[in-house]
Formats: sequence, structure tokens, C-alpha cells
Amino acid sequence: MLEYVAGHVNYWLIIVVMMVGLYTLISRTNLMKKLAGLAMFQTAVILFYVSLGKVKDGTVPIVDDAYEIYSNPLPQVLMLTAIVVGVATTALGFALVIRIKESYDSIEEDEINKLDQDA
Repeated sequence: MLEYVAGHVNYWLIIVVMMVGLYTLISRTNLMKKLAGLAMFQTAVILFYVSLGKVKDGTVPIVDDAYEIYSNPLPQVLMLTAIVVGVATTALGFALVIRIKESYDSIEEDEINKLDQDA
């Protein structure tokens, strides 16, 4: 049992990072902290997919040899696209937080909801 856990330590660390990001996203009312939690969660998902794409003793699929074990490059390519989309989404989130700060003079979710209900 211990060998199994030690052999998959990267997955356990990814789960920890994912849960910290999810907890931060759910439990905080500060919009900047929510974006930080979302970025942590997204990073954990990307690391998870890259870890799944690793093949033990796999080589680059360029050499033309029928007896080699090849690593599949598709997960890495998809996660590279996910990183670009994630950066764009995070930048949009920061822009929206700036606009909210200008409009409501606060980035705390509770204060923004109170101001909306009072108006």
C-alpha cells in the first residue's frame, strides 16, 4: 500500500493544490482571492492532465521504429491551449474586478451585494 501511495505522489500533490484552490474559490468573498483560487484550481487540472500523458520509458513519436513505446503528445498540446485560454480568462477576470472596484468602490462580494440591494 505504501509503495502505491509513494509511486503516485504527484497525483496526491495535485489533489492538494486542487482542493486548496477550490476552498479558496468557495470560502472567500474578496474577488481577487477568488480569482487566485480559480487560477490554482486550473493549474492543478493542467498538471493532472500532463501527468496522465506521461508514458514510462516513452520516447518522442518522431523516430520511425515499430518497436518503440511512444508518448502521446496530444495531452501536452491540449494543455498548452488550456494555459493560453486560462491566462486570457484570468486577465478578463482582473479587468472585470477593476471595473467593479471603480463602480462599487469595493471588491468584497458581501459589500457589493448590499449596495445592489440598497439601490
